[in-house]
Amino acid sequence: MDRRHLISAALGLSAAAFVSRPARAATMTYQDAVRTSRAPLQVPPRNRELVRFATLAANSHNTQPWIFTARGDDITIAPDFTRRCPAVDPDDHHLFVSLGCAVENLALAAAMLGWRANPTVVGDNIVVALEPAPPAGSPLAAAIPARQCTRAVFDGRPVAPDILRQLEDACREPAVSTILITERAGVSKVADYVLEGNSAQMRDKAFMRELVDWMRFNEADAVASMDGLFSRASGNPALPAWIARPLLKLAFTESGENRKYREQIDSSAGIIVLTADRSDKAHWIAIGRACQRFGLQATALGLKYAFINQPVEVATLRPQFAASLGLGERRPDIVMRFGTGPDLPKSLRRTPELVMRG
Repeated sequence: MDRRHLISAALGLSAAAFVSRPARAATMTYQDAVRTSRAPLQVPPRNRELVRFATLAANSHNTQPWIFTARGDDITIAPDFTRRCPAVDPDDHHLFVSLGCAVENLALAAAMLGWRANPTVVGDNIVVALEPAPPAGSPLAAAIPARQCTRAVFDGRPVAPDILRQLEDACREPAVSTILITERAGVSKVADYVLEGNSAQMRDKAFMRELVDWMRFNEADAVASMDGLFSRASGNPALPAWIARPLLKLAFTESGENRKYREQIDSSAGIIVLTADRSDKAHWIAIGRACQRFGLQATALGLKYAFINQPVEVATLRPQFAASLGLGERRPDIVMRFGTGPDLPKSLRRTPELVMRG
């Protein structure tokens, strides 16, 4: 769910060589695509609009690993395993967390339109049964089009206690626990694990190949695929691949990335760690729902946040990280930093027509 600081000036290998892309109108600009996908919720057509808002959820590498099927008042969300990331997410943990994030967005959007969403996990799928209910807007639902993962340096200011309580409350979900870290020593300790995990990942050739596959280095590449990790969404310049490619080994270095992560974490007001009672698909989906509400609550409160999941992604490091948090045998699922920071360009999403079946 975390995603790497994009160094568009460093990685120049175009993802066009690896990811099949639907043809798009030549006149479509990046901003056009952002405005279309993040437009206000419309009443009809109901199912298409609910799916559109669901796709605005956080998801690992912006792979958008979901397929929606709408039949009557049931919307099924299924995993799209063709978009899995076996190097960073070999057990599909992040994939099912991403589905949980989408479920939460869909439920909040449905309430705005006068429907109560009742999700049930059925195998790998989530069946969301809709039933009429009084329309119920909320600050979290209103924040859906604005929410983004902001991979930038924050301003270092602390967050007031009442705001911290609201962030913690947003994460409340059965069988999910929240660890809030605001003391500087605790934040620095998490940073140590993030840097250790980042070093391990950058030395992993399979991880780096997979990461490059999902990178989009300029607006044209991003619009062509409507997915992936766009350079400017991480505060980096958009560059043609032929310029970026020669800079790969020079600019995208382990030490350089570790310095950036240390600065970003040190600039944050705090860190949230989510952990479930059990490690299975149903609980990973529950983690996703809590994770999405946290991001929406932060957005509604004018805060920014970003994933720093390296300590939970590196399997050999995960038990040490869990022990440092006092979790025993429980798996730490998601790690996020938060604070006050700048606006960055928003990532793109595929249209509902490309993710709906039947």
